[in-house]
Amino acid sequence: MKIVHFCVSCFYIDGYRYQENELIREHVQAGHEVTVVASTETFVNNMDLGYIEPGSYVGKEGATVIRLPYSGPFPEAVRRKLRVHPGIDAILERIKPDAIMFHGLCGWELLTVSRYVRRHPEVVFYADSHEDANNSATNFISKHLLHRQYYRRIIQACLPYIRKVLSISLESIDFCHRQYDIPREKLEFFPLGGTILNDVEYAEVRKRTREKFGFAADEVIFLQSGKFDAKKKLGESLRAFAKTSGSKLKFVVAGAISDSVAAEINPLISADSRVSFLGWKTSEELHELLCAADVYVQPGSQSASMQAALCCRRPVIVDDVLSHQPFVEGNGWLVRSESDLQKVFLEIEADKGRLEAMSGRSLEVARRLLDYSEMARRILQ
Repeated sequence: MKIVHFCVSCFYIDGYRYQENELIREHVQAGHEVTVVASTETFVNNMDLGYIEPGSYVGKEGATVIRLPYSGPFPEAVRRKLRVHPGIDAILERIKPDAIMFHGLCGWELLTVSRYVRRHPEVVFYADSHEDANNSATNFISKHLLHRQYYRRIIQACLPYIRKVLSISLESIDFCHRQYDIPREKLEFFPLGGTILNDVEYAEVRKRTREKFGFAADEVIFLQSGKFDAKKKLGESLRAFAKTSGSKLKFVVAGAISDSVAAEINPLISADSRVSFLGWKTSEELHELLCAADVYVQPGSQSASMQAALCCRRPVIVDDVLSHQPFVEGNGWLVRSESDLQKVFLEIEADKGRLEAMSGRSLEVARRLLDYSEMARRILQ
């Protein structure tokens, strides 16, 4: 099949393990002819979003990537919100795709793609939504002008041509229904997923990576990863972990620490010899660390790493919010405060043996909800 993934309403970062990357990678590996049409928004380092030059190239996922500039008679900051790009209809007419996946509902070019599908109704057309009340429409102008008046009108005009709006979380489903008036029957739960290794591959990666970092067989490794700002609550995790005393408990931090929290975090890391800071890791290195760890910790803002951790069979400690609840079924803990974190760390210290069974339950959740190979097939139907 010829498949086009649109990333003009969201950033696209080559070589990462975001949902867009994984679905594109799965489609390439399945032998499809895949094109990514993206904006120029990407990571310019491991912490900050920025912009690169337009152009065309073969990306790290193996697909052709076409980077398009923003267009329109407005200042650049406004163009980036309106998300208008030149030449999209011509690209579609040239490629003649069998299936289209439009990542992110909010942007003008959803109209362009819908007009193409109206002319070619045989094309399989899905859109996804990552928007929720935590990351979108967070002030008056954004909520009432940008999202309610501009994005909602575009979405409503396009709904007849979209088979389903695939939302990454239950919070996103609620937001799309309330903010954009999308009927609930048009919305489908389509969570961020991950790569699930078979038993032999998993055991090999786990053994090799634990040996690489010197993790002893009887040590319990807690891992927290990401781009750390105040919302990630790494400080709360480290203070709660410090209340434990077991020498066989280790806390590994992998990622990049924002300057805004460095004065809080760095002394906490230095104060406990059981805590290690590994710095930024590539997506492959993080996947290996998730396999090697014993518990994944994410008490703050949501991240795709939680789903990746489940796919790596990790019990999880995560924030008690609606979007996390479908993933915690006897395979982890939902926490709301630093004191909750402390109780969980002490509980694990007192009964490490339960982690093996919880690991198996995380694998069951991942196989049922998070297998990207199955999700990639879903959006071709």
